Amino acid sequence: MKHHSFITSNRYPGFRFCLPLTVLLGTVWLANRAGGEDSEPAAGTPPPAMVVKVTRADLYKELTIPAEFHPYMEVELQAKVAGYVKDMNVDIGDRVQAGQVLATLEVPELHNELATALAARQRAEADGKETHLAYTRLLAVNQEHSHLVAQQDIDVAEAKDLEAEAARAGAAAEVEKYESLLSYTKITAPFDGVVTRRYADPGSLIQAGTSSSSQARPLVKVSDNFMLRLDFQVSVDYVKDLHMHDPVSVQVDSLNNKKIEGSISRFSHEVDEQTRTMTAEIEVTNADLELSPGMYAKVMLKVERRNSVLTIPTEAVTGDRTKCTLLVVTPDNVIAERTVELGLETPGDYEVLSGLNEGDLVVVGTRSQFQAGQKVTPRPVTSLSER
Repeated sequence: MKHHSFITSNRYPGFRFCLPLTVLLGTVWLANRAGGEDSEPAAGTPPPAMVVKVTRADLYKELTIPAEFHPYMEVELQAKVAGYVKDMNVDIGDRVQAGQVLATLEVPELHNELATALAARQRAEADGKETHLAYTRLLAVNQEHSHLVAQQDIDVAEAKDLEAEAARAGAAAEVEKYESLLSYTKITAPFDGVVTRRYADPGSLIQAGTSSSSQARPLVKVSDNFMLRLDFQVSVDYVKDLHMHDPVSVQVDSLNNKKIEGSISRFSHEVDEQTRTMTAEIEVTNADLELSPGMYAKVMLKVERRNSVLTIPTEAVTGDRTKCTLLVVTPDNVIAERTVELGLETPGDYEVLSGLNEGDLVVVGTRSQFQAGQKVTPRPVTSLSER
């Protein structure tokens, strides 16, 4: 009597397929056998070895240095003459242009003194005209009748003419003086910028700021915030790596980690004895005033540059990095052991000083399964995620 197996359909309850048991078992065995052949390497095939190629690249270390923004230019404007504030035309936050009148002082006595000087200049000009005419007439008579005019009279007339000319020049200088002092009553912006402080209001008495030691109060502070200076301190260990116009990256955390690309504009060429650092500076354009002086930033500075050097990934190295042994795959697909010397280390790569050549295949991953002289199948990889 033959035995049969029945397969019940879930889709059609009560309906059963009837197949011989031997046919069903044979089908399952064939399927399992096929799957096993796909997952196992064929007998005699060299095992795969994950390798990376030795290439040339530019390597560098990246330092993260705290920095602070400063105005490109900043000045507190003081009055050169004492007086009362008549008009204050700006307030904090106002954008100003070079030459714009920010405030006006009222100094009534200057107008009186200018009027007096103008009158004195007019008198000097009249006196000078009279003495000059007298002198020129004597000269004319002397030329026509040489014996009618004494030489002494001519000399006296010439001296008076010169004296009158000097008086006229002095009177003109006095007028220019008071005109200049009156021009100082208008406080103007020395450059394009922003008013960041206001110290006085209309009616305030302002003393003349005639020297750096003067205690005179300024009227306003103006800052050029359209271009900022980003200052940062570089350790003496990396001063040798500072070069003009080297590219740097800047990150401003307070502006949602805003990224700025720039370059080194200048550095002090002097190491501070207390901090053992050198000040370097980056110029950052700020046309929309998104950045403000006093904000902090991070400067990513590239140091210890190595251009076009042999490199290998850091995960290819285990043990002592200064003198270590690596496994390489020869052109004949055979494992060989190499002693290499490494140089600069970066987060992702090592500089190779000796022991490897460009294009060599270095084994990465587990090395314990390989030994020198073993035949392998190299499997190049480009990233850690492929291993």
